[in-house]
Amino acid sequence: MKLFRFVVGGCVLLATSVSADETQIRMNLGQAMPGLQLASVEASEIKGIFSVTTISGESLFVSADGKHFLTGDMYSAEKGKIVNLSEKRRESGRMKQIASVTDEEKIVFPAKGETKAKIAVFTDIDCGYCRKLHREIPALNEMGVEVSYLAYPRAGIGSPSYGKYVSAWCADDKLEAMTAAKNGKSIPEKSCSNPVKNQYMLGQTMGISGTPAIVLEDGRLIPGYMDAQKLGKALGVM
Repeated sequence: MKLFRFVVGGCVLLATSVSADETQIRMNLGQAMPGLQLASVEASEIKGIFSVTTISGESLFVSADGKHFLTGDMYSAEKGKIVNLSEKRRESGRMKQIASVTDEEKIVFPAKGETKAKIAVFTDIDCGYCRKLHREIPALNEMGVEVSYLAYPRAGIGSPSYGKYVSAWCADDKLEAMTAAKNGKSIPEKSCSNPVKNQYMLGQTMGISGTPAIVLEDGRLIPGYMDAQKLGKALGVM
């Protein structure tokens, strides 16, 4: 059995089987753009064209020989409807990526009573619209929406915002500490083994560029703030 070695986001991935086309695409793009890191190479809906996703979440459409490519999204026009196939593929990827994060690694604000829907929010403690969204959590919880926070300190690893998130995550009462920090209050500095760096890097691989970034259970992404009423309607809980 032959193992193929790929480097993605600083991590070494091993695959037991890779098609000749994928090997050619990775080789040609790697030679032309040495800094380019590919997360996936898959056959697209068009014969002979492959859908390539970079580690930063960008989409490329590449010929089987890896010599020609286009950037952007692919659409289909069927039965009188236009469907963004690239976004559908991204939604599927987001579902898998969010599912890879355990509840123990998140800061979870549970639904009141029956859980009717779940959202994952990439958040930054010092972001104004993140704080505004945080004030909507009690209303969302009352609607039956579970809200899970994932860390995305926009200023980057090692920034003051990064440190605040670590302190909140390491607090004895994560929910209380997060709410205090979101309200602009100082919380005790704490350090422990934490997932903040990994979640920040996950957000980057998913193409998150701003906060809050709300990911629904079906993988749809809502970039930016949305109030509880509109979000409840989008989730179908109202």
